[in-house]
Amino acid sequence: MNLSVSSYDDLSARIATVRDVHGERFPGGAEGRQPVHTVYVPADRFSRSTPADFGAEALRLLNTHTPGAGSFGAAFGLDPELAGPVRERVAAKLASEPVEDVRIDFEDGYGVRDDQEEDAHVEQVVEAVGAAYQVKGLPHYWGLRVKSFADGGHERAMRTLDGFLTALRDRLGRLPGGFTITFPKVTSIDQVKLFVEFLDRLETALGLPQGILRFEIQIETPQALMDNEEDRIGLQPFVTEAQGRITAAHFGVFDYTAALGLPPHEQRLDHPACDFARHIMQVSLAGTGVRLSDGSTNVIPRNDGPDEVNAAWAAHAGHVRHSLAHGFYQGWDLHPAHLPSRYAAVYAFHLSGVDDVIGRVRAWHEQAAGNASGVLDEPATITALTARLRRAVDCGALDESVLPAGG
Repeated sequence: MNLSVSSYDDLSARIATVRDVHGERFPGGAEGRQPVHTVYVPADRFSRSTPADFGAEALRLLNTHTPGAGSFGAAFGLDPELAGPVRERVAAKLASEPVEDVRIDFEDGYGVRDDQEEDAHVEQVVEAVGAAYQVKGLPHYWGLRVKSFADGGHERAMRTLDGFLTALRDRLGRLPGGFTITFPKVTSIDQVKLFVEFLDRLETALGLPQGILRFEIQIETPQALMDNEEDRIGLQPFVTEAQGRITAAHFGVFDYTAALGLPPHEQRLDHPACDFARHIMQVSLAGTGVRLSDGSTNVIPRNDGPDEVNAAWAAHAGHVRHSLAHGFYQGWDLHPAHLPSRYAAVYAFHLSGVDDVIGRVRAWHEQAAGNASGVLDEPATITALTARLRRAVDCGALDESVLPAGG
């Protein structure tokens, strides 16, 4: 070729540097399995059998109120052809792995207690976790939510986490896998810096590998999303300051909507104000490897009557579908009644049109000229479709054997 510029090696080197710096800040999506939910249980109510107990109660509600495919489809608004397969898989899930992620709550769900009482509950939780671990009763992911650094609970938060990890080390000699700390009501980057410093000291004191204590931040205040004093919009600076320790960002719907002044009847997960917050979370955390989780539904059945149960299921399933449509594949669950509606909505989402998804991914990998849908897919779309299939397999909606080769 005849080139006008004799050499652009210096530009190539600088371009590569820019690419590498960007790659460090935005390494891509998170690796490994993402749970479909996090189940919150107040610390004083947690026992070694809590996950199994949630599953047993959820399965009882499922069998009582939707004994067959017809009633199940009606309860969750499913196509009759989909209702049977979804119900079968939901029942199997509730019997085998009802809880994918549990958070033992020492914050809002637990309340403020005196030190002696909370210390006693820390000991109780250590015994429960140790017993569950020994019988393989811990969920795939598990952990603690401690009190916030934003409202005066910082000393109690550090004491609880220190006491729990010290006693668990002494009891088991190790930290079971899948452990995550939930750090709530984050309002400033300085709080994240201080929490990271505390975790550094704790790992050193306990003889734990550096960086093993990882945490998720809860986005529950407008200040977490934008701070005029720091000239900041979005959450990426939190990730930078956490030095690789942040695994996820969870949206706290009720604190957030209350802080905005929304009336109580409008403090709901599918309010447009919440969509705005979630979109900022998505835009600022895309490509960082930090997972996103939506918040909770506070509607639970007041009794075992069919009207109460079905109303709670309808509200919760509707919120789960709203989250899924906005790209939030995880949310919070607070009650055993939330498990049937969580899995019904998630499984129906993954199984609707799944044959077309598999065909498109297979056609792409086989470099076929087209597929039955007549869609000319981009590589990014195939990546998203493959991720959808992977999520479906991970949560039990789909069998691994149906995945196309290369997917």
